[in-house]
Amino acid sequence: MSQAVGVALAVCLLFDRRTERLIRELWARLEGKGIRTLESHTHGRHHPHLSYAVLLEWDLAGVRTALGDLPDKGGFDVSFQGTVAFPRGRAALAPAVPADVATRQETVAGVVVAAGAMLHRHYLPGRWVPHVSVATRAAGPALAIVVKEVADVLPLTGTVERAALIDSSTGQLWSLPGVP
Repeated sequence: MSQAVGVALAVCLLFDRRTERLIRELWARLEGKGIRTLESHTHGRHHPHLSYAVLLEWDLAGVRTALGDLPDKGGFDVSFQGTVAFPRGRAALAPAVPADVATRQETVAGVVVAAGAMLHRHYLPGRWVPHVSVATRAAGPALAIVVKEVADVLPLTGTVERAALIDSSTGQLWSLPGVP
């Protein structure tokens, strides 16, 4: 098992080039206003993503094998409708997703737990809130700036086209064979 303070392995849905570019442009605008985003967070190699699961303990080979055995359900479109504010100044884009995506997320959560991983409580079945992280520390007045910048780019549609495991401490990415 792998585990360290502040380290996680995430099952991430990744976007097409256009959507990734638009999210990165939003990050850059916020950074230009002094608001930290995933662009400058930790190692600075973050990808715009929608996480299905965040693992706190895991066996990488076991998780990769288990996820690789899932059928490819294919990509899908998302429609970003607003901002979600989480505790400790985290802010994210709020996507509307197809109904079957919640079922997909629950399947992924079950598979990684069956592979021996410990799932973060916010990714347990029935507790998942789909979101795409934008700001890492935007409390108080900074949150108002984030909300305005997000509102200025809405509505925004995007396409999930691939999936990967990503180590949050390094940015290392292991592509999955399909989109579970």
